[in-house]
Amino acid sequence: MGFSRFVEVGRVVLITYGPSAGKLATVIDIVDQNKCLVDGPEEITGISRQVISYSRIQLTDLKVNIQRNARAKTLKAAWKEADTMAKWEGSCWAKKLAAKSKRASLSDFDRFKVMLAKKQKSKIIAQKIKELKN
Repeated sequence: MGFSRFVEVGRVVLITYGPSAGKLATVIDIVDQNKCLVDGPEEITGISRQVISYSRIQLTDLKVNIQRNARAKTLKAAWKEADTMAKWEGSCWAKKLAAKSKRASLSDFDRFKVMLAKKQKSKIIAQKIKELKN
């Protein structure tokens, strides 16, 4: 089984480092073996056109159909046509990131309530298993 995610024009990437960490962007052009030109589109993802290192991005399975060095208007239309944001929000990766950020934003009391809910759930499961064994 070979690779399926390649750095190519139109590939949607997740920025993992810097002030734009956690946002999506699209590869517009390949600069060299270490950098690529990405654009949001800015109205949708909040990422302006910039050169970024490959070490600061992760490739996703999503791809939009655009030409090399596409304008922002063309890119925005391609994103809307491919329904890229909805596909991303429906992916397991995006759901996992959302859950991680939600857990990180919990207060001490919220973590306490989660602990009590887990205890209650495990107690109910243990009772049901005990009933099934008898």
